[in-house]
Amino acid sequence: MDIEKIISELSFKAVRSSGAGGQNVNKVSSKVVLTFDVNASQALTDLEKALLLINIAPRLTTENILILNCDEDRSQLKNKEIVVKRFLDIIKKGLFVPKVRKATKVPKAAIRKRIKDKKNNSDIKQSRRKPNLD
Repeated sequence: MDIEKIISELSFKAVRSSGAGGQNVNKVSSKVVLTFDVNASQALTDLEKALLLINIAPRLTTENILILNCDEDRSQLKNKEIVVKRFLDIIKKGLFVPKVRKATKVPKAAIRKRIKDKKNNSDIKQSRRKPNLD
């Protein structure tokens, strides 16, 4: 995964934001909308695309496009930085492949110890019984 290539494939759109800013909100487009088309990406391999389609499926549209918004700040530039950082976090989490768990056997020493402890416990209980005088 080449981060610079992926960032170059992003498309940004500035939209009028709601929230803090007073009259400034009505005339400045500070909200940033990021869109990324997973299928059309040249920076991702087919395997990476398949991983993303599975792992971030709830965040994608029906056309497999990821859309992120940011209107946290009054500055369009800061909002763009925030949304790009969020996008990269989502992509990294989507491409994460957990290690495959290897099944392990119980060690023979542990089995021997368990049987020895059972035998010892049995002997202790045996010695508590009343003697059989038959």
